[in-house]
Amino acid sequence: MKAFLGIFLLLIGFSLQSNAYDLTPGKWHAAIHREDGKNIVFTLAISKVKNQTTFSFINGKESLKTTDIQSKGDSLIVHMPVFESFFRLKIINKDSLQGDWVRNGISAETKIPFTATAKISKRFPYTTTTNAVNASGKWALNFSNDDNKPSPAIGVFQEKNHIVTGSILTPTGDYRFLEGVTSGDSILLSTFDGVHALVFAGKINIKDSTISGNMISGAKGLTAFTGKKDLNPQLPNTSEMYVKDGESGKLNFTFKDLNGKEVSINDPKFKNKVVIIDLMGSWCPNCMDETAFLSDFYKKNKARGVEVIGLAYEYTTDYERSVKSLTKFQKKFDVQYPMLITGVSVADPKRTEKTLPELTDIKMFPSTIILDKTGKVAFIDTGFEGPGTGEYYTKFVKEFDEKIDKLLK
Repeated sequence: MKAFLGIFLLLIGFSLQSNAYDLTPGKWHAAIHREDGKNIVFTLAISKVKNQTTFSFINGKESLKTTDIQSKGDSLIVHMPVFESFFRLKIINKDSLQGDWVRNGISAETKIPFTATAKISKRFPYTTTTNAVNASGKWALNFSNDDNKPSPAIGVFQEKNHIVTGSILTPTGDYRFLEGVTSGDSILLSTFDGVHALVFAGKINIKDSTISGNMISGAKGLTAFTGKKDLNPQLPNTSEMYVKDGESGKLNFTFKDLNGKEVSINDPKFKNKVVIIDLMGSWCPNCMDETAFLSDFYKKNKARGVEVIGLAYEYTTDYERSVKSLTKFQKKFDVQYPMLITGVSVADPKRTEKTLPELTDIKMFPSTIILDKTGKVAFIDTGFEGPGTGEYYTKFVKEFDEKIDKLLK
């Protein structure tokens, strides 16, 4: 009885959506504070309806909303809607929050100081001049890796009245929704989604349409980049996957779903169906975008004979931790197809051999395997160009639809 009473008092002391705090509604200026002073800023919107507070993390057209907020006195814990990421905050007053952004990793957590201030709507300050640069268009970019080898990327930006939105694509994915400004010859872009915490700070030379600057990432990351406007920039395909020579093209796997039930690709449910297998992880921002796409696609196409399976490669082999993290994905995007836990860490060098030995190495997340009605691999797509990439996403959707239509005939 005493133990029960103690737990009860703890729960009411640190409660969900308590009325003990009252923050100014509207847009807030949020900042993750790095030791080198190169802070990562973004826009946070706070609203309250019928005693339910919502934190919205805004990047261009995207607004990631969470109501998973715990309070105790002047302290808050704000959980991101997806990912193992949260804010531990202290309410200074109704216009000010201070604390830390905490992100769980494979074996440890990263903690970085954080502040947010109300009544500041501008993400970045900027000056209005008639001869300011215009960032609109496509840019062929190169990022400098640790080995000094250039890593190609594509910037695709739209600018109106100094406000810039868009994304940057790389051979392994994209940096999702970016938002920022141009001011004079400078361009500043940022994003925050619970994993990505990025600022791109550069200078644009109007005379030769070149750009140079730095990508500021997380607690310590700093990567130089250069580039030039290009009507048709290209990326190399460095992460292709294939069916191994000598294999039939059929896969054979059985893994547990989020309820502990074993699901096999050989189950009757998948016979004579076009099956989309999504290789993903709950730690992966591009996987979030693909899960949103596939969840919607499945609802619209399952009656046509399409099935989807998510195969998750998580940070650890801890089943319960994986279930907790993947359940956030499932609820956020109303996923109605099975999400299976492979039980193999994403960092395991033998992850392909242990899960899909019929294929060459899994090099990228997400990757998508599409099986025809006979159960054989018909297509393998690595990476995902998400909705932040504009026309690249539109092209992906069109080509994906065409592949499925072809296999359903």
